[in-house]
Amino acid sequence: MHMKMTLMVMATLLASGLAGCSKPVTYADVEPLLMKQCASCHTDDKEGVVKSGFSVSSYDSVMKGTRLGPVIVPGSAASSTLYRMVSGETDQKIHMPHNGSWLGVGQLKLIERWIDEGAKK
Repeated sequence: MHMKMTLMVMATLLASGLAGCSKPVTYADVEPLLMKQCASCHTDDKEGVVKSGFSVSSYDSVMKGTRLGPVIVPGSAASSTLYRMVSGETDQKIHMPHNGSWLGVGQLKLIERWIDEGAKK
């Protein structure tokens, strides 16, 4: 019984250690998703940019946010307007994306993790 308990503890420690070693999420990981889901309105002089000032054209433009200010609070997805809008935590009238399929759980987790990890370039 003692040996079985020791093996279980070792397996748990190994699993938790490996989980902590995962590669941090960077903008390079998130950019394809933003381009696929947001670029049709939020690049160049398209409707989303004209109305809000928010562009996904580059890391710098994403971090700049809208005319009202940043939409990302590095280290806190829960405090980030971008995350709240794509995850459905805002009024449905401003839920993004307007024209297209909403993000899946995996996509939301990727954005959440990127922001929570500091929204690094």
